[in-house]
Amino acid sequence: MKAENRSESRGNRRDIRQYIFVIRELTAREIKRKYVGSSLGIIWSVLNPLLHMVVMSLIFSTMFRHSIENFPIYYLTGQIFWILFSGATESAMTALVDNKSLLIKSKLPRQTFVLSRVYTSLVNFGYTCIAYVLMLVVFQVKPSAALLLFPLSVIFMLTISAGVGYILSVIYVFFADVKYLYSVFLTLWMYMSALFYPITSLPEVMRDFIGCNPVYVCIAFARECVMYGRVPDMMMWMKLIGWSLGSLTVGYHFFRIKENQIMQKI
Repeated sequence: MKAENRSESRGNRRDIRQYIFVIRELTAREIKRKYVGSSLGIIWSVLNPLLHMVVMSLIFSTMFRHSIENFPIYYLTGQIFWILFSGATESAMTALVDNKSLLIKSKLPRQTFVLSRVYTSLVNFGYTCIAYVLMLVVFQVKPSAALLLFPLSVIFMLTISAGVGYILSVIYVFFADVKYLYSVFLTLWMYMSALFYPITSLPEVMRDFIGCNPVYVCIAFARECVMYGRVPDMMMWMKLIGWSLGSLTVGYHFFRIKENQIMQKI
């Protein structure tokens, strides 16, 4: 009995290593495809967000410099997390359809293709963070012990993105127009995430509403760690843990329920 359990355990570990390998290979393919034909190639992964940060900082610093302390970092912190979320969910949405032939031929778990898109967004986020750190140095943001919690805000955002990505990937198989509807919805969602304005300037009803937005809460969590050197309060922790677990659980189960129908449709 013990021998069987050990054999099963080794088999599970081997499967997990194979899945991780496939996710990395799919991610490498996506990144290479993104920069095909470019002279600078992957260097644009750092250069592009850096240039974008410089331009947007110059523009918005003039508009909001009196209402938000160190506004460029306030805005950039929100922007990089928004790009992580929107990029992960939009790319995850088409993961199954884009990999139709591989999906049919391989015996890989279907969710592997969705997770590979989320992981690709994480890799791109890593390159963006290089530019972000440079901006922190330029604007003299002093590191603190709370900065060590920054990776947790990334994990929370990835978990939420994966849950949303699962749901969108299923819907897209049956209703391709969701891609355009989601693009419009993302615009509204972005403005409701307080990327470039102080939430304190809004009426109390709006503040409470935006406070329930998981993307905003994740951004606020990161701002607390980076800009203010504070450990986020308990309410932020509770909201993000709840949204992360809830999103991933609902998304994963929705995906598994529809898995057979997905294969029939594809």
